[in-house]
Amino acid sequence: MTKHALLTGTLCLGALLLSAGTATAAPGVPTGRPAGPTCSLAGATITATAEVDDDLTDLFTSYGDSGVGWTGADSTYSVPLRDGSTAWIFSDTFLGPVNPDGTRPLTTPFLNNSIIVQDDDELETVTGGTPTDPQSIVGPSPGVDWRWFGAGLATRRGDLQVGVLDFARFGAGPWDWAWTGNSLVTLDTRTWEVTSLDPLPSEAGIQWASWYQRIGGHVYVYGVEDLGAEKYLHVARALGGDLTDLNRWRYWDGEGWSREETASARVLDDVANEYSVTPYRDGYLLVTQDTSVPFSREIVAYTACSPQGPFTFATKLYDMPEVGPFGTYGNPNVIGYNAHEHPELRDGDTLLVTYNVNSLDSTELYEDVSIYRPRFVEITLDVS
Repeated sequence: MTKHALLTGTLCLGALLLSAGTATAAPGVPTGRPAGPTCSLAGATITATAEVDDDLTDLFTSYGDSGVGWTGADSTYSVPLRDGSTAWIFSDTFLGPVNPDGTRPLTTPFLNNSIIVQDDDELETVTGGTPTDPQSIVGPSPGVDWRWFGAGLATRRGDLQVGVLDFARFGAGPWDWAWTGNSLVTLDTRTWEVTSLDPLPSEAGIQWASWYQRIGGHVYVYGVEDLGAEKYLHVARALGGDLTDLNRWRYWDGEGWSREETASARVLDDVANEYSVTPYRDGYLLVTQDTSVPFSREIVAYTACSPQGPFTFATKLYDMPEVGPFGTYGNPNVIGYNAHEHPELRDGDTLLVTYNVNSLDSTELYEDVSIYRPRFVEITLDVS
């Protein structure tokens, strides 16, 4: 079983967000907050229609089936680069080959993070190591057994920065591992060499890699406080956008911006470990999955008038068809998780949303390469 599947099985990855309006907050979220700004989006009625994005689905399927590099992974963040290409950012990753019958050899390389560079209809896999000995782009170090990638951000110099989640084992059992801290890797997008790996705030137990969003003169950093069956959204921001300058970080405490990470407030219950918060119309749109229900099929949207919330339920966006015994695989082990938007690929009111599919039985990922791949969905919103 891949580590992301383990995390999903243990912590119920993906989530249905509960309402957190100004009058009644979700359980575990403080009440008595200031009303904040108003916007027409908050009071709008939103309905959604969805269809599979055939172009991206076919592109990644053909590339994965070719077995020349990436053959499946999860996370699926994307960042547009200065040269017009797109960096697709992944965590646990299988490489080729792929057998003619759609299975993976048991000896296939498995990495904890990778990137695919998309240039028009051409895809290329970026890893660490060498072509004959591929490794994770950012590997283990003393006290860190593996690292998963989170959200990414293009710098004004043209580099790519990616949030990194550090994990370590504390025993021999299959569940004897835990998140230990946050960091930020900077990559030279000309050579794809790691130029730095810097620590990020980690004292409050918040994984600050769920989403990065430039808004005005700040980069807003969205994180998850992951307590297993309970997950909470947190918000920070960095003036000027240099996330490595920890003196510039401020944390939303429910009323204002604090210098202390431990003052960070729980903004919303039951978010997924990965989600998106993006400007939309005159407000903000949060896309996530249901973690209040284990292994939920639902992808949902919330709206707010400010980037730190409060967030109010808007609509269900999509039911992931692959999930569970009645899904397209007819397999109770198949799960979906970590849905979010790709705002650079938005077309008016039509969003491009991805989510990940996995199996709680890792042997099935070798028996069928199609399971462990991202799904691409176009979701059109009708706002009235």
